[in-house]
Amino acid sequence: MDIQELLNRTDRFAANAGCRITEVDGQHAVAQMTVTAMHLNGGNVCQGGALFTLADLAIAAWMNYNGQLTFGINSSIMFVSSAREGDVLRAEAVGICDHHKIPAVEVRVTNQEGRLICHVTGMGYRKNVMM
Repeated sequence: MDIQELLNRTDRFAANAGCRITEVDGQHAVAQMTVTAMHLNGGNVCQGGALFTLADLAIAAWMNYNGQLTFGINSSIMFVSSAREGDVLRAEAVGICDHHKIPAVEVRVTNQEGRLICHVTGMGYRKNVMM
């Protein structure tokens, strides 16, 4: 089973939030989510936690692509613009350092028009355990 299939089946929190991995290879990973009413905050825009969950799923796919169990140890999110109900969001994680112990990644979350919604950076810790 590849990482895309594994995470789409076992990351129940992301799945319940409507997030799904659509692409993964050694260079990048992509996750998608359509913003629904359940994602909206009190300001009637997509809640930041939903955006982070989408980005985090893409990060997990890229960091675990090689089959070595990797956990996130640090992430930072910068909100640039609002996502609204009906937007189809795409989170693309691109590796910036594929270190054997401490990999680093950056993610751009965009809407269906290519507008940047948020930017996320993350670091992980690779265990000596295969998935």
